[in-house]
Amino acid sequence: MTTTGNAEPALSIKNLTVSYHNQPVLWDIELDIPAGVMAGIVGPNGAGKSTLIKSLLGLVPSLSGDVKVHGKPYAAQRKRVGYVPQRSSVDWDFPTTALDVVMMGLYGRLGWFRRPGRRERREALEALAMVGMTDFAERQISQLSGGQQQRVFLARALVQQADVYFLDEPMAGVDATTERAIIDILRRLRDQGKTVIVVHHDLQTVSTYFDWLLLLNVRVIAAGNAKEVFKIDHLRQAYGGQIALLGDHDSLMFPASKVT
Repeated sequence: MTTTGNAEPALSIKNLTVSYHNQPVLWDIELDIPAGVMAGIVGPNGAGKSTLIKSLLGLVPSLSGDVKVHGKPYAAQRKRVGYVPQRSSVDWDFPTTALDVVMMGLYGRLGWFRRPGRRERREALEALAMVGMTDFAERQISQLSGGQQQRVFLARALVQQADVYFLDEPMAGVDATTERAIIDILRRLRDQGKTVIVVHHDLQTVSTYFDWLLLLNVRVIAAGNAKEVFKIDHLRQAYGGQIALLGDHDSLMFPASKVT
């Protein structure tokens, strides 16, 4: 469990346990993530990475646990949280435009019965501009490439002007240009004092992208400053025989293929 001095953590998790069919997926998670960090959640397939985010957001039930966002229960802080789900979990055939998708991020502020006006349209267009998608505002979401769709969902989260952002594998299946664009946007959010929490699968970019890291495999293996967590012994505890490390102890080098 890690905090920065006496500052209130952006996210505090106590005794969180999640089970599917009587099989624990997450077990007794205790964790504090400081405010204003770019935090990565890393672990092997089946480690519970996506389940962790979904349970924090109330999208899957938990057996036990207490979750607080900036010191208050998540239910009281929903408007301060933005979420980008896995692209594979979204129905991209739904007949709507990129601009409409982004404006959906404003419903938490407007309520479901108040229609967005000029101000909301302007905010949505500004968010699309931030992700380089202005020219695609009126394009049907199903007509966009995978990377473009991911940018639109990131814009939907940005328009919420949240304090804590959860992103579930935002770099999965996108091209290198889109990945760099996403990382640049997330770094700007962090530099503005926002907390960015990302489920990530590519170990080769962990040390470059994140300043705070959670290494997870059903339980918390290690959490804290990325340089302290991203070590061979911790990785072996999490990945076991799935990982092959090359080089010496002080210089981690990974095989060309990604560990997912």
